[in-house]
Amino acid sequence: MDSQLTAWALAAAQALLFIAAAPLLAGWLQRVKCHMQNRAAPAVWQPYRNLAKLLRKRMLLAENASWLFRAVPYIVFGAMLLAAAVVPLIAVRLPSAAIADMIVLVAFFALARFFTALAGLDIGTAFGGMGASREMMVAALAEPAMLMAVFTLSMTATTTNLSVATEYILQSGLVLRPSFLFALLALAMVAVAESSRIPVDNPATHLELTMLHEAMILEYGGRHLALIEWASQIKLMIYSVLIVDFFFPWGIATGFGAAALALGVMTVAAKLMLLAVILVVWETVLAKMRLFRVPQFLGFAFMLSLLAMLTHVVLETGG
Repeated sequence: MDSQLTAWALAAAQALLFIAAAPLLAGWLQRVKCHMQNRAAPAVWQPYRNLAKLLRKRMLLAENASWLFRAVPYIVFGAMLLAAAVVPLIAVRLPSAAIADMIVLVAFFALARFFTALAGLDIGTAFGGMGASREMMVAALAEPAMLMAVFTLSMTATTTNLSVATEYILQSGLVLRPSFLFALLALAMVAVAESSRIPVDNPATHLELTMLHEAMILEYGGRHLALIEWASQIKLMIYSVLIVDFFFPWGIATGFGAAALALGVMTVAAKLMLLAVILVVWETVLAKMRLFRVPQFLGFAFMLSLLAMLTHVVLETGG
Protein backbone atom coordinates (compact mmCIF):
# COMPACT_ATOMS: atom_id res chain seq x y z
CA MET A 1 0.00 0.00 0.00
CA ASP A 2 2.81 2.41 0.89
CA SER A 3 4.59 1.77 -2.40
CA GLN A 4 1.37 2.36 -4.31
CA LEU A 5 0.77 5.64 -2.50
CA THR A 6 4.36 6.65 -3.24
CA ALA A 7 3.88 5.89 -6.93
CA TRP A 8 0.69 7.97 -7.08
CA ALA A 9 2.45 10.80 -5.24
CA LEU A 10 5.27 10.71 -7.79
CA ALA A 11 2.74 10.75 -10.63
CA ALA A 12 1.06 13.83 -9.14
CA ALA A 13 4.43 15.48 -8.53
CA GLN A 14 5.47 14.83 -12.14
CA ALA A 15 2.26 16.39 -13.45
CA LEU A 16 2.71 19.44 -11.19
CA LEU A 17 6.34 19.78 -12.29
CA PHE A 18 5.21 19.58 -15.90
CA ILE A 19 2.70 22.38 -15.43
CA ALA A 20 4.97 24.57 -13.31
CA ALA A 21 7.95 24.24 -15.66
CA ALA A 22 6.02 25.14 -18.83
CA PRO A 23 6.36 28.95 -18.35
CA LEU A 24 10.05 28.44 -17.52
CA LEU A 25 10.61 26.75 -20.88
CA ALA A 26 8.84 29.64 -22.61
CA GLY A 27 11.03 32.11 -20.69
CA TRP A 28 14.22 30.28 -21.63
CA LEU A 29 13.09 30.19 -25.27
CA GLN A 30 12.43 33.93 -25.30
CA ARG A 31 15.73 34.72 -23.57
CA VAL A 32 17.81 32.66 -26.02
CA LYS A 33 15.94 34.22 -28.94
CA CYS A 34 16.66 37.75 -27.69
CA HIS A 35 20.35 36.96 -27.24
CA MET A 36 20.59 35.48 -30.72
CA GLN A 37 18.93 38.57 -32.24
CA ASN A 38 21.09 41.01 -30.21
CA ARG A 39 18.15 42.33 -28.20
CA ALA A 40 17.80 42.99 -24.49
CA ALA A 41 16.72 39.68 -22.98
CA PRO A 42 14.11 39.42 -20.21
CA ALA A 43 14.62 37.13 -17.25
CA VAL A 44 13.61 33.51 -17.63
CA TRP A 45 11.02 34.18 -14.90
CA GLN A 46 9.20 36.78 -17.02
CA PRO A 47 6.35 34.42 -18.10
CA TYR A 48 5.53 33.83 -14.41
CA ARG A 49 5.37 37.58 -13.85
CA ASN A 50 3.11 38.01 -16.88
CA LEU A 51 0.77 35.29 -15.65
CA ALA A 52 0.67 36.80 -12.16
CA LYS A 53 -0.12 40.22 -13.62
CA LEU A 54 -2.95 38.84 -15.73
CA LEU A 55 -4.38 36.92 -12.78
CA ARG A 56 -4.59 40.17 -10.80
CA LYS A 57 -6.29 42.14 -13.57
CA ARG A 58 -10.03 42.72 -13.71
CA MET A 59 -11.81 40.83 -16.47
CA LEU A 60 -13.87 42.68 -19.07
CA LEU A 61 -16.31 40.67 -21.15
CA ALA A 62 -18.27 41.62 -24.24
CA GLU A 63 -21.98 42.19 -23.70
CA ASN A 64 -22.93 39.38 -26.07
CA ALA A 65 -20.49 36.85 -24.55
CA SER A 66 -22.27 33.61 -23.75
CA TRP A 67 -21.55 31.08 -21.01
CA LEU A 68 -19.40 29.20 -23.51
CA PHE A 69 -17.03 32.14 -23.88
CA ARG A 70 -16.57 32.23 -20.10
CA ALA A 71 -16.11 28.47 -19.78
CA VAL A 72 -13.63 27.93 -22.63
CA PRO A 73 -10.47 29.09 -20.72
CA TYR A 74 -11.17 26.56 -17.99
CA ILE A 75 -11.94 23.79 -20.50
CA VAL A 76 -8.76 24.48 -22.48
CA PHE A 77 -6.60 24.65 -19.36
CA GLY A 78 -8.19 21.48 -17.98
CA ALA A 79 -7.55 19.62 -21.25
CA MET A 80 -3.89 20.64 -21.16
CA LEU A 81 -3.66 19.57 -17.50
CA LEU A 82 -4.95 16.11 -18.39
CA ALA A 83 -2.64 15.92 -21.39
CA ALA A 84 0.36 16.84 -19.23
CA ALA A 85 -0.62 14.21 -16.67
CA VAL A 86 -0.39 11.36 -19.20
CA VAL A 87 2.95 12.31 -20.80
CA PRO A 88 6.01 10.76 -19.07
CA LEU A 89 8.40 13.56 -18.14
CA ILE A 90 11.06 12.21 -15.80
CA ALA A 91 9.92 8.63 -15.12
CA VAL A 92 7.99 5.73 -16.60
CA ARG A 93 6.01 2.93 -14.89
CA LEU A 94 3.96 5.46 -12.94
CA PRO A 95 0.27 4.68 -12.20
CA SER A 96 -0.81 7.38 -14.65
CA ALA A 97 0.85 5.35 -17.43
CA ALA A 98 -2.34 3.29 -17.70
CA ILE A 99 -4.07 6.18 -19.51
CA ALA A 100 -0.97 7.53 -21.27
CA ASP A 101 -2.21 6.71 -24.75
CA MET A 102 -1.11 8.58 -27.87
CA ILE A 103 -4.62 8.72 -29.30
CA VAL A 104 -5.97 10.08 -26.00
CA LEU A 105 -3.31 12.80 -26.11
CA VAL A 106 -4.34 13.82 -29.63
CA ALA A 107 -7.96 13.87 -28.47
CA PHE A 108 -7.09 16.29 -25.64
CA PHE A 109 -5.41 18.59 -28.14
CA ALA A 110 -8.44 18.41 -30.44
CA LEU A 111 -10.81 19.14 -27.54
CA ALA A 112 -8.90 22.29 -26.56
CA ARG A 113 -8.67 23.45 -30.17
CA PHE A 114 -12.39 22.88 -30.81
CA PHE A 115 -13.52 24.96 -27.85
CA THR A 116 -10.99 27.71 -28.58
CA ALA A 117 -12.40 28.00 -32.09
CA LEU A 118 -15.94 28.13 -30.67
CA ALA A 119 -14.87 30.96 -28.34
CA GLY A 120 -13.42 32.84 -31.31
CA LEU A 121 -16.76 32.57 -33.09
CA ASP A 122 -18.90 33.29 -30.04
CA ILE A 123 -18.34 37.06 -29.87
CA GLY A 124 -18.95 37.52 -33.58
CA THR A 125 -15.90 39.66 -34.38
CA ALA A 126 -14.11 39.44 -37.70
CA PHE A 127 -10.82 38.58 -36.04
CA GLY A 128 -12.33 35.70 -34.08
CA GLY A 129 -14.00 34.13 -37.11
CA MET A 130 -10.88 34.54 -39.22
CA GLY A 131 -8.66 32.97 -36.54
CA ALA A 132 -11.06 30.07 -35.98
CA SER A 133 -11.23 29.21 -39.68
CA ARG A 134 -7.44 29.37 -40.00
CA GLU A 135 -6.92 27.26 -36.89
CA MET A 136 -9.27 24.57 -38.19
CA MET A 137 -7.46 24.53 -41.53
CA VAL A 138 -4.12 24.00 -39.79
CA ALA A 139 -5.61 21.34 -37.51
CA ALA A 140 -7.12 19.40 -40.42
CA LEU A 141 -3.66 19.17 -41.98
CA ALA A 142 -1.57 18.72 -38.83
CA GLU A 143 -3.55 15.97 -37.08
CA PRO A 144 -3.15 13.34 -39.85
CA ALA A 145 0.60 13.99 -39.97
CA MET A 146 0.90 13.67 -36.20
CA LEU A 147 -1.19 10.49 -36.06
CA MET A 148 0.82 8.91 -38.87
CA ALA A 149 4.08 9.76 -37.06
CA VAL A 150 2.95 8.33 -33.72
CA PHE A 151 1.53 5.24 -35.41
CA THR A 152 5.00 4.61 -36.83
CA LEU A 153 6.41 4.71 -33.31
CA SER A 154 3.59 2.55 -31.96
CA MET A 155 4.25 -0.07 -34.65
CA THR A 156 7.87 -0.26 -33.51
CA ALA A 157 6.93 -0.64 -29.82
CA THR A 158 3.71 -2.62 -30.62
CA THR A 159 1.71 -0.30 -28.36
CA THR A 160 0.16 3.16 -28.36
CA ASN A 161 0.95 3.65 -24.67
CA LEU A 162 3.45 6.48 -24.28
CA SER A 163 5.10 5.12 -21.15
CA VAL A 164 5.46 1.57 -22.44
CA ALA A 165 6.73 2.75 -25.82
CA THR A 166 9.27 5.08 -24.20
CA GLU A 167 10.57 2.25 -22.01
CA TYR A 168 10.76 -0.08 -25.02
CA ILE A 169 12.85 2.41 -26.99
CA LEU A 170 15.06 2.99 -23.93
CA GLN A 171 15.70 -0.72 -23.46
CA SER A 172 16.38 -1.22 -27.18
CA GLY A 173 19.49 0.95 -26.87
CA LEU A 174 21.04 2.92 -29.70
CA VAL A 175 19.48 1.44 -32.84
CA LEU A 176 19.63 3.08 -36.25
CA ARG A 177 16.03 3.35 -37.44
CA PRO A 178 15.47 5.46 -40.56
CA SER A 179 11.74 5.44 -39.80
CA PHE A 180 12.40 7.30 -36.54
CA LEU A 181 14.31 10.01 -38.37
CA PHE A 182 11.41 10.69 -40.73
CA ALA A 183 8.90 10.53 -37.87
CA LEU A 184 11.01 12.93 -35.81
CA LEU A 185 11.12 15.49 -38.63
CA ALA A 186 7.38 15.15 -39.22
CA LEU A 187 6.51 15.51 -35.54
CA ALA A 188 8.81 18.54 -35.22
CA MET A 189 7.05 20.25 -38.13
CA VAL A 190 3.64 19.46 -36.63
CA ALA A 191 4.82 20.79 -33.25
CA VAL A 192 5.83 24.08 -34.88
CA ALA A 193 2.40 24.43 -36.49
CA GLU A 194 0.40 23.33 -33.43
CA SER A 195 2.37 25.60 -31.10
CA SER A 196 1.85 28.61 -33.39
CA ARG A 197 5.55 29.15 -34.02
CA ILE A 198 7.42 30.53 -37.03
CA PRO A 199 7.11 29.88 -39.97
CA VAL A 200 3.44 28.89 -39.59
CA ASP A 201 2.49 31.60 -37.08
CA ASN A 202 4.22 34.35 -35.14
CA PRO A 203 3.18 34.49 -31.46
CA ALA A 204 4.81 37.92 -31.02
CA THR A 205 2.60 39.82 -33.45
CA HIS A 206 -1.01 40.94 -33.68
CA LEU A 207 -1.06 41.84 -37.37
CA GLU A 208 -4.27 40.87 -39.13
CA LEU A 209 -2.62 39.05 -42.02
CA THR A 210 -0.42 36.86 -39.81
CA MET A 211 -2.60 35.97 -36.82
CA LEU A 212 -3.86 32.44 -36.31
CA HIS A 213 -4.10 31.50 -32.66
CA GLU A 214 -3.92 35.06 -31.32
CA ALA A 215 -6.94 36.12 -33.39
CA MET A 216 -9.22 33.77 -31.46
CA ILE A 217 -8.26 35.08 -28.00
CA LEU A 218 -8.16 38.83 -28.62
CA GLU A 219 -11.35 39.36 -26.61
CA TYR A 220 -10.00 37.66 -23.51
CA GLY A 221 -8.32 39.42 -20.61
CA GLY A 222 -7.44 39.00 -16.97
CA ARG A 223 -7.73 35.52 -15.49
CA HIS A 224 -9.19 34.05 -18.67
CA LEU A 225 -6.24 35.19 -20.79
CA ALA A 226 -3.79 33.92 -18.14
CA LEU A 227 -5.31 30.43 -18.31
CA ILE A 228 -5.19 30.38 -22.12
CA GLU A 229 -1.59 31.62 -22.22
CA TRP A 230 -0.56 29.06 -19.61
CA ALA A 231 -2.32 26.32 -21.58
CA SER A 232 -0.39 27.34 -24.71
CA GLN A 233 2.88 27.10 -22.78
CA ILE A 234 1.92 23.66 -21.49
CA LYS A 235 1.14 22.55 -25.05
CA LEU A 236 4.58 23.68 -26.23
CA MET A 237 6.09 21.81 -23.29
CA ILE A 238 4.18 18.64 -24.18
CA TYR A 239 5.41 18.63 -27.77
CA SER A 240 8.96 19.33 -26.62
CA VAL A 241 8.86 16.49 -24.09
CA LEU A 242 7.42 14.11 -26.68
CA ILE A 243 10.35 14.84 -28.97
CA VAL A 244 13.15 14.60 -26.39
CA ASP A 245 11.76 11.71 -24.32
CA PHE A 246 10.35 9.60 -27.12
CA PHE A 247 13.15 9.79 -29.65
CA PHE A 248 15.95 10.34 -27.12
CA PRO A 249 14.73 8.63 -23.92
CA TRP A 250 18.17 8.15 -22.35
CA GLY A 251 18.21 9.38 -18.79
CA ILE A 252 14.51 8.96 -18.03
CA ALA A 253 13.95 7.11 -14.74
CA THR A 254 12.66 3.54 -14.78
CA GLY A 255 12.67 3.28 -10.98
CA PHE A 256 11.49 5.43 -8.11
CA GLY A 257 14.85 5.93 -6.39
CA ALA A 258 15.98 9.44 -5.51
CA ALA A 259 19.13 9.19 -7.65
CA ALA A 260 17.19 7.96 -10.70
CA LEU A 261 14.56 10.68 -10.36
CA ALA A 262 17.22 13.39 -9.90
CA LEU A 263 19.02 12.12 -13.00
CA GLY A 264 15.72 12.17 -14.89
CA VAL A 265 15.06 15.79 -13.93
CA MET A 266 18.55 16.95 -14.92
CA THR A 267 18.53 14.98 -18.17
CA VAL A 268 15.15 16.22 -19.37
CA ALA A 269 16.07 19.80 -18.40
CA ALA A 270 19.27 19.62 -20.45
CA LYS A 271 17.46 18.11 -23.45
CA LEU A 272 14.70 20.73 -23.33
CA MET A 273 17.24 23.56 -23.14
CA LEU A 274 19.06 22.18 -26.17
CA LEU A 275 15.80 21.73 -28.09
CA ALA A 276 14.84 25.34 -27.30
CA VAL A 277 18.14 26.53 -28.79
CA ILE A 278 17.46 24.51 -31.95
CA LEU A 279 13.96 26.02 -32.18
CA VAL A 280 15.38 29.53 -31.78
CA VAL A 281 17.86 28.92 -34.61
CA TRP A 282 14.98 27.59 -36.74
CA GLU A 283 12.86 30.68 -36.08
CA THR A 284 15.79 33.04 -36.65
CA VAL A 285 16.82 31.74 -40.06
CA LEU A 286 13.26 31.33 -41.36
CA ALA A 287 10.63 33.97 -42.07
CA LYS A 288 6.90 33.81 -41.51
CA MET A 289 5.38 32.13 -44.56
CA ARG A 290 2.18 33.19 -46.25
CA LEU A 291 -0.97 31.50 -45.02
CA PHE A 292 -1.52 29.76 -48.35
CA ARG A 293 1.92 28.14 -48.06
CA VAL A 294 0.98 26.43 -44.79
CA PRO A 295 -0.81 23.49 -46.52
CA GLN A 296 2.40 22.77 -48.44
CA PHE A 297 4.40 22.85 -45.20
CA LEU A 298 2.06 20.45 -43.40
CA GLY A 299 1.62 18.35 -46.52
CA PHE A 300 5.37 17.79 -46.51
CA ALA A 301 5.13 16.80 -42.83
CA PHE A 302 2.46 14.23 -43.73
CA MET A 303 4.63 12.85 -46.53
CA LEU A 304 7.52 12.48 -44.08
CA SER A 305 5.32 10.61 -41.60
CA LEU A 306 3.99 8.39 -44.40
CA LEU A 307 7.54 7.73 -45.52
CA ALA A 308 8.41 6.83 -41.92
CA MET A 309 5.66 4.22 -41.80
CA LEU A 310 6.61 2.76 -45.19
CA THR A 311 10.27 2.65 -44.16
CA HIS A 312 9.33 0.80 -40.99
CA VAL A 313 7.28 -1.74 -42.92
CA VAL A 314 9.98 -2.35 -45.53
CA LEU A 315 13.12 -2.30 -43.39
CA GLU A 316 12.02 -3.39 -39.93
CA THR A 317 9.20 -5.86 -40.54
CA GLY A 318 10.47 -7.34 -43.80
CA GLY A 319 7.27 -6.32 -45.59
